[in-house]
Amino acid sequence: MLADLPGHYLAWFAREDFPEGKLGALLALMHEIDHNNLRLLLDPLRGR
Repeated sequence: MLADLPGHYLAWFAREDFPEGKLGALLALMHEIDHNNLRLLLDPLRGR
């Protein structure tokens, strides 16, 4: 699950560039969520 990726991994992608397409967009979104300390917003989705 992308929500479980560590912040340093997402930061590396931010420095090196995210891949193109949907995966890159989701990784960039996860980076923003992690960078702004908003991971708690994802907790309701984990219950599925």
